[in-house]
Amino acid sequence: MRKVKYIYLVVFAFLFISCESFLEEEILDEVSVDFIYNSPEGLEVGVNALYNRMRQYNAPSGDNSNLQANVFFLAATDLGLHRTWFTPYGANVHTPASFPKDKWTNAYRIIDRASAIITSARSVEMDENAKKKLVAQARVIRGELYLDLIRMYGTILLDTIPTTPQNINDPVFYEAASEDAVFGVINADLDYAVENLDWQVPTGRYGQGVARHLRGKAAMWREDWQEAANQFDAIVTNETHDLVELSQVFGPNVNHREALFVYQKNQSLGDGDDLAGGGGFWLGSVFNQRLYEKQSGTDVNAGGEVIIDLNYGGQSLGWFFPNNYLNSLYDKVNDKRFTTYYWPEEYTSYLVNNPQHPNFGQPITQPEDNYRRFHWSLKKYADFETKLPNTNESYKNYMYYRFAETLLLASEAHHNLGEDGIALEYMNRVRRRGYGLDQNTPSPTVDFSVWTLDTYLEESARELAFENNRWFLLKRLGILGDRITMYYRNGDNSVSEANDALNSTTPWQSHFINCPVPQSQIDVMGSSASQFNIGY
Repeated sequence: MRKVKYIYLVVFAFLFISCESFLEEEILDEVSVDFIYNSPEGLEVGVNALYNRMRQYNAPSGDNSNLQANVFFLAATDLGLHRTWFTPYGANVHTPASFPKDKWTNAYRIIDRASAIITSARSVEMDENAKKKLVAQARVIRGELYLDLIRMYGTILLDTIPTTPQNINDPVFYEAASEDAVFGVINADLDYAVENLDWQVPTGRYGQGVARHLRGKAAMWREDWQEAANQFDAIVTNETHDLVELSQVFGPNVNHREALFVYQKNQSLGDGDDLAGGGGFWLGSVFNQRLYEKQSGTDVNAGGEVIIDLNYGGQSLGWFFPNNYLNSLYDKVNDKRFTTYYWPEEYTSYLVNNPQHPNFGQPITQPEDNYRRFHWSLKKYADFETKLPNTNESYKNYMYYRFAETLLLASEAHHNLGEDGIALEYMNRVRRRGYGLDQNTPSPTVDFSVWTLDTYLEESARELAFENNRWFLLKRLGILGDRITMYYRNGDNSVSEANDALNSTTPWQSHFINCPVPQSQIDVMGSSASQFNIGY
C-alpha cells in the first residue's frame, strides 16, 4: 500500500536526518531500537512505553495545551460552566491556530509506535501466547486512538505502516481516510484484543473488559446495536467488573471492580510524564472552587476564615464548574450522588477552618465572590491522600473507563434493539446504586418504568458528569450543538451569575461538531489540506 506518512513525522524529521543517524541514535539505559523491536524483552519494554505515552495523552502533568485538550472533552458539554483559562467555542480559540493541538499530534505519535510493535512482533521468536498478549495490548491502544481521532475530528489520516529507517524519506501523501476504512482497522484491532486478552490483568494494563467496552463504543458509533449489546453483555455477565459502593467509586483507591482501566500515578517512582510514576495531574484542581481565598474578617492579623486545607480540596483553580442544568437533575434529598460526587452547594455547609479566626468552627459567612471563591464544585477527582496543600498537582490514580458507563451504553444499545426490559434493568442498576439501594433489587419508587432518550441522557449526566464520555455521546446522537446552545454556559472571573445564554463572542457554529486539525499540520499538508477542517 502507499505510505501515508503522518504529519508529526515531518515536523520531527530533524531527529532522523538520515538512515545512518537513525541507526546511530544514542542508547539510553541500555535500551536500543534494535532491542525493542527484535527481542521478547524489548517488546515488553515497548508496550510499557505505550502505556506511558497514553498516560501523558489522557492524564498529562502540569498546565499546558495537552491538559486543555483533555479538559475540553470533560467540561465543554451541556453540563459545564466555563470561568477562565481558555474559552471553549470562543471565536478566537476554537480555531486551527488556537485549539489545543495535542490530541491530534500525540495520538499519531503513539499510533506509529504501536504499529511498529505490532509489525515487528511477527519476526520475534518467543512464547506465542505471551506474544499475542503483548500485541493485543498494542492493538487496543491503536484501535482506541483511531476511535478517538475519528470521533473528535471526523476526517482523519489512516496508516498502519510504522516509520522505519527504510521509509523515513519516502514521498508523503496526505489522504483523508473513509469512515469504513478507519473502522475496519479499529474493529480488527479490538477484535484481536478481545480474543487474546485475559479478564483479570494487573492494574494499569488493558484487559478484555476495556477491549470489549471500546469495541462496543465503536459499534455504537456505526449504529451496530447488536454488536454493541453483545460486547457490553459479555462484560456484564463475566462478573469481573461490577458496581461498587458509591463512596468507593472515586475514593482513595480507584483500582476496584468498577474500574475497567485506571491510569497509575506514583510520585515515588519518578515525578514526570516520561518516568514510571508519572507527573502531577491538575484535574482535581481544575473543577474545584477556591474557598481559601475568602477574606472575611475584621481582625487583619487573624487572616481570612478559610485556609488551604485538603478537606476543602486544597489549592485549586476553579476554571470549570458544573452548571445549573446539571444541578437541577438531582433529587437532592435521596440521590446520594449529589453529596458524593460534588462539594456542598450551600456556603453555610463549610466551617471556618482558620484556628486564628474568631469564628473558628462556625459556618463561614457569605463569600465575596461566588464564582472564583465559591461555586458548586465537582468532587470526583479530589485527592485527600497525595496532593500537597500548596500545589495543584495530584498523584491520585485516574479512573478512565468504568463499569457504570458500560451499563448505561448497554441500556441504549438494547433500547435500539427493541429490548426495553433489558435496557431498563441496566439503567436502573446504576440508578439504584445512586440512591444507596441494592443494585439488583427492583425499587418501584426509584426505578424508571419507561425508557426515553430524556431519561437516559439525564441519568447518564447524573452518573457520568465530567468524565470522558458526554461530549462524544451528544455528538454521536446528533444533538451536541443543540445541547451546547441550550445549557453550556460561559461565566466570568468575578461576577455572581453566568450569562443566561452563550456569550455573543462564543456562539455555537455548525463546524464545531468536529474539532479543528492543528494549523501547523494543515500547513504541512499543503494542497491536500482541503480535505480537512471543513467550515473552519
